[in-house]
Amino acid sequence: MAQLSARQIALTASRLWRKEKRFADSIISGLLAKAEITPSDGAFAMELFYGVLRNLTLLDFWISCLRASRVESDIRDNLQLGLYQLFLLKTPEHAAVHETVELAPRRQREIINAMLRAATRRRSELLARADAQPLFVRTSHPRFLVERWQQHFGTEQAEELCKWNTRPALVYGRINRLKIGYEEFLRLYPMSRPLTADSDFVELDALPVSALEQGHCYIQDPSTTIACHILDPKPGEKVLDACAAPGGKTSYMAQLMQNRGTIVACDRDPDRLQILKGNMARLRVVIAQILRHDWTCDRVPPEIALVAPLDRILVDVPCSNTGVMRRRVDLRWRLRRTDFDRMQQRQIEIVRALVPLLKPNGALVYSTCSLEPEENEEVVRRILAETPILRLEAERYSLPFRDGFDGAFAAKLVRNV
Repeated sequence: MAQLSARQIALTASRLWRKEKRFADSIISGLLAKAEITPSDGAFAMELFYGVLRNLTLLDFWISCLRASRVESDIRDNLQLGLYQLFLLKTPEHAAVHETVELAPRRQREIINAMLRAATRRRSELLARADAQPLFVRTSHPRFLVERWQQHFGTEQAEELCKWNTRPALVYGRINRLKIGYEEFLRLYPMSRPLTADSDFVELDALPVSALEQGHCYIQDPSTTIACHILDPKPGEKVLDACAAPGGKTSYMAQLMQNRGTIVACDRDPDRLQILKGNMARLRVVIAQILRHDWTCDRVPPEIALVAPLDRILVDVPCSNTGVMRRRVDLRWRLRRTDFDRMQQRQIEIVRALVPLLKPNGALVYSTCSLEPEENEEVVRRILAETPILRLEAERYSLPFRDGFDGAFAAKLVRNV
């Protein structure tokens, strides 16, 4: 791919996402890797693509206001891109309309031009009509998900959560103190802004390529360390990170343990294991033993059996990821009502396989980046009901509308003597 504009790349990405049902991140990163495009144009292409995905229901509502009859899918792709620029990105009208129309085949340009011109004339009316729509339309979320959140969190908090998910995610870096000190990091990377709430983290305007390559920091939301903090691993202990890739929590636990002791880091996906290995090497984690293992179908491998019983186990289970929806932009369009119960069964199965590996008085922390009770409190309740040797010692939550970071849940279970 060569000499494509940012708008062309965004439109191509939207069309591929609609037709091929692939992950949004994979689509846009693949297109940008092949394109001859400046960093600023690449960032604009991502803004356009992700912006359209975040606002699909709202954009389609405006299209329905402009034309009652059916709109062809390819024409709809162009209209979504144009309306996002006009109404949400507030791009100057000439650029938004003209450039979007030019992306279309000649036979489609007349209708796209007419509808976008009509939108500019009816801007105030269309914006007012949108404001009067239900929350799931205004914030472009599946209706069933909005109704769940209204029930669980209340009307005001559900609205705040939906608004949170429509905003681009901030970039946070965790300073890797295994390689660099706090003051030195701030001196070398003066564009980073310290977080007063957590001195291990900085806020960044863009990915710090040099800092990442040298292992001086790891891109990670502060909410992800809640599980590590309540697990509280100590230097010299034997720790299992049961679902470790890509390794953000593994490396942070190694830092808490001062790189002394043993961390057995497992994952079932061989590609993700390679990423985990690369991250551990770059971050100078020397106490991690990395193994491929699937806790839902395999026997405990001898490498883990020899290390057991373990002082602490972290099980950051696969989940619906509803707490990180603003980072996984197309997630909301892939979720189904049945996903939460389906995930719960798998999560319980994984925890069951881990409990026998825990020593008396040892701690197991169950964690997710989900906001859903089926995957959080209900899993803990069911595990405690069927495993009398465990007791609940602590639970922690990160709620975006309350804490200003991604959503997360962690529960610390301790094995009785």
